[in-house]
Amino acid sequence: MSDTVSISTLAGDCSFLAYCARPEGEPRAAIVVIQEIFGVNEGIRRKCDKFAAEGYLALAPDLFWRIEPGVELDPDVPEDLQRAFGLMGQFDQDQGVADIEATIKHARNALSVKKVGAVGYCLGGRLAYMVAARTDANASVGYYAVGIDNLLREKHGIAHPLMLHIAGNDGYVPLAVQQAMHEGLDDHPKVALHDYPGEDHGFATEMGDRRSAEAAELADSRTAAFFAEHLG
Repeated sequence: MSDTVSISTLAGDCSFLAYCARPEGEPRAAIVVIQEIFGVNEGIRRKCDKFAAEGYLALAPDLFWRIEPGVELDPDVPEDLQRAFGLMGQFDQDQGVADIEATIKHARNALSVKKVGAVGYCLGGRLAYMVAARTDANASVGYYAVGIDNLLREKHGIAHPLMLHIAGNDGYVPLAVQQAMHEGLDDHPKVALHDYPGEDHGFATEMGDRRSAEAAELADSRTAAFFAEHLG
């Protein structure tokens, strides 16, 4: 079952919408699903629905609401891709993390789900790292997170488990950045990194040209085991 819920900002002065997929029966935990630069599109909603089928309450907040509410873009359409890059250029990542934190609080307080994790893709993968470093999310996962080398200074703030899936042939995450991620995080007691040699950015999308089924299934199985361990 799915619907749309309204979430108050941390300041309580505005609200934004989130896609909500609910499991049958009592949720085992909640997971905030963090969008790519393409908005809360069909692919992100499918991610939520899959987590709901696994027993989680899944929430995908519309993080572009301050720029343009309700954005849904297709990464396989060139015009949509360019529009997505334009939205990314206007997006305030710090505000985005605050909105994810508000979503975590909504899950705990309004929806009465004690344990809350986060999982993000592309931009959402970067935000998942920031969530792990800046919030009290119980566990976080980032897929092909961009620009983590510029966020390693925040690693001391990671107090709960974080898993990162790294595409080995990622056009947006060069080998030097991947190496910096390993050098900076391999010895962190709360962080686990998984490499996918030869895979490109977006390999675990639910649909479209970017999907690489074998690697996606492996990464998703690791994510499922990770959340089962740390969220219950």
